[in-house]
Amino acid sequence: MVKRSAGILIYRFGTAGGPEVLLVHPGGPFWARKDIGAWSIPKGNVEPGEDDLAAARREVHEEIGTRLDGPFQWLGEFRQPGGKIVVAWAAQADIDAESVVSNDFEMQWPPKSGLIQRFPEVDRAAWYNLTNAEEKILIGQRPILAALKPLLSQ
Repeated sequence: MVKRSAGILIYRFGTAGGPEVLLVHPGGPFWARKDIGAWSIPKGNVEPGEDDLAAARREVHEEIGTRLDGPFQWLGEFRQPGGKIVVAWAAQADIDAESVVSNDFEMQWPPKSGLIQRFPEVDRAAWYNLTNAEEKILIGQRPILAALKPLLSQ
């Protein structure tokens, strides 16, 4: 079965008047020194029987500590290079990127050490204009940014 994730691309109109999107940087040692092509929209796995939008809203809350009420604009389904499907919506909100609070996850670190450590799912968030966001976001999520652009001109 193909894995399915759901997320919300949060946007605002920045101080320079242009659109900005909120991207999150994954926590944990694998991502610690990665920047370009490592950022993501807030998203996560859809649980069996869970509504996609409900999953996206839950994941936003788990990853940045904010509950979004919408309105939500459908962006589409996007197949990632590894085969996972990401379903995404857009929502306008002005969130303090410096104040994000994320759930933690546990993993063995260092590898084969037997030590279990806790890491945040998201270690930071930041607002980027669309040009910078295209550089920062995971390559498989670039089409999500492209899907937002027509909605911004409505």
